[in-house]
Amino acid sequence: MDFKAMAQAVQPEVVAFRRDLHEHPEASFQEFRTTDQIAKEMDKLGIPYRRFDPTGLIAEINGGKPGKTIALRADIDALSITEKTGLPFASKNEGFMHACGHDTHAAMLVGAAKVLMQVKDQLCGTVKLLFQPAEEVGRGAKAVIAQHGMDGVDFAFGIHIGSQMEVGTISMMAGASAAATDRFVVKVIGKASHGARPEQGVDATVAASAIVMNLQPVVSREVAATTPLVVTVGSLHSGSRFNIVSGEAVLEGTIRSYDVELHHQLPAIIERVVKGTAEAYRCEAEVQYDMLTEVLVNDPDAIDLVRKAAAKVADDPSMVEEGRPGMGGEDFSEYTVLTKAAFARLGAGGEYPNHSDYVVFDEDAFPTGVALHCQVAWDFLNGDNN
Repeated sequence: MDFKAMAQAVQPEVVAFRRDLHEHPEASFQEFRTTDQIAKEMDKLGIPYRRFDPTGLIAEINGGKPGKTIALRADIDALSITEKTGLPFASKNEGFMHACGHDTHAAMLVGAAKVLMQVKDQLCGTVKLLFQPAEEVGRGAKAVIAQHGMDGVDFAFGIHIGSQMEVGTISMMAGASAAATDRFVVKVIGKASHGARPEQGVDATVAASAIVMNLQPVVSREVAATTPLVVTVGSLHSGSRFNIVSGEAVLEGTIRSYDVELHHQLPAIIERVVKGTAEAYRCEAEVQYDMLTEVLVNDPDAIDLVRKAAAKVADDPSMVEEGRPGMGGEDFSEYTVLTKAAFARLGAGGEYPNHSDYVVFDEDAFPTGVALHCQVAWDFLNGDNN
């Protein structure tokens, strides 16, 4: 099967579909139009599907012969960013943008559906097309799993497009490749007073500032230097006027980790540091800790299959690269806990990084992504794995 040639043949349709989604980005769990557009494409192809609640859908291509089941996943939500690219198909939804490239993911999976339907009768097994909502808030994969989207899946595969990578390069790595992603919110409760009489109050600003500083030794003094860990307080709001001792402060932040055991210890560690520090400054503290995504762990055998498939569809063997771990999160990790899974990155050029309001993805990368989805599915279902 020359999946790259087949992907090139559907490239105009993939580009048109991607540009339509790019013009109409939608927030997490609000991807109603996006889901409708994907459903229309499935209807055209005659592929049965069911919708998730509230958004997203799963479609199913049943091969001509029995076999195992592979899930190909694309996320579909956008970010709350105002686009500044100046593209002719730039976002028409003010304040939202497909700055992470999820529009390209959905379009490439629709393209893969078009190609796989051409070889449907020769497939030995089932291909599930998983159009997942709400990756950006780390809750979409959990919703899919709760609604039985992963039932019966023997292998899960996903692609993330990457700017600032050579167009058409494919990178992957076995083991941990994306960090667990957590979010915490801390409310510090003190007692307001006049700024000229601070002794009559309990200063929440001072306590909150101490909490920010005391969280950093968790990284430098409680965890081995060889174990990656990042603690970031991204927001601190306290007080209402320049001459009033603040009676309340709110901190919000994120934690990224690579060690599965440490990941599950972090809520207790953060609560201990926060409440202990607040008490030292005569304040109280309330901690909300959300474990958004697990560590993304690629199965070695799954990565080996993907690497071999990538060599078949890349423009040159040298464009298949060994990936490097990063501290970004990815809720595809939830699937890696359930079944054999692999996640790869696809280069799409550009000057600006993902999540930038100026990021532009080169559409010439799409045929490689479409072909890779198809080749991985074919090799898993029709190869020795079945």
